[in-house]
Amino acid sequence: MFDALKTKNEIVEFIRDYYRKNNLKGAVLGISGGKDSGVVAGLMAEAIGPENLVGLTLPCHSKQIDADGAKLVADRFGFELINIDLTNTFDAFHLEIEKMGEYSTEELKNSDINLKPRLRMASVYYMAALLSATRGGTYIVPGTSNACELYVGYFTKGGDSVYDIAPIYSLTVEEVIKVGEVLDVPKEVLYRAPDDGLSGLTDEDKLGVKYSEIASVIRQDKEIEKETFEKIERLHKNSLHKFIIPKFELK
Repeated sequence: MFDALKTKNEIVEFIRDYYRKNNLKGAVLGISGGKDSGVVAGLMAEAIGPENLVGLTLPCHSKQIDADGAKLVADRFGFELINIDLTNTFDAFHLEIEKMGEYSTEELKNSDINLKPRLRMASVYYMAALLSATRGGTYIVPGTSNACELYVGYFTKGGDSVYDIAPIYSLTVEEVIKVGEVLDVPKEVLYRAPDDGLSGLTDEDKLGVKYSEIASVIRQDKEIEKETFEKIERLHKNSLHKFIIPKFELK
């Protein structure tokens, strides 16, 4: 049986121990308005103090609900929230691409979806470096990927896969929610249907499987349909390249 309070306390101690061992000061966290970043924000605020946590909202042709959710989280846990609008940066990049020729919306779709988290990654690391230089200590970037997303490779290589500490790395979506309930993450954020904020689809719509089904494969605790199991395993195997970079070894 999953003990959410025990797990929350263990993660908080894991974070504190890492900060003590490495003489770190703060963290810069991208706040999307979704449950994963909301739970990580709560964990980081408890572990290092809200005064040492800075949240970034990074809209890029985004919905207002994302910003609203981010503010609810910042207000709940009491940390500073900074907005850096990436819309013009994204559009400027597009103007350069248009110089290469004409591309259809469909041809650009996957590139556009993955550009946004890569711009956000650059932004959180920029701010972490800036705050490290101006606030008297080292700021790092926490990740917000959960075990279900990681198992099927639902992240952008060079985007939200880049971080310095991974507090919810081994938690399924259901477990993230249970820890969020212990932390008292705002309900509007915690129970919001997960989506990437980029494609207009929910995560489960894009994947074609439910997070609960992915969790069942990871935990091996429930039977699922053979066809669904095979699809999840196919997603898993097809995404392994995101974790392993082939390296030529000079002999």
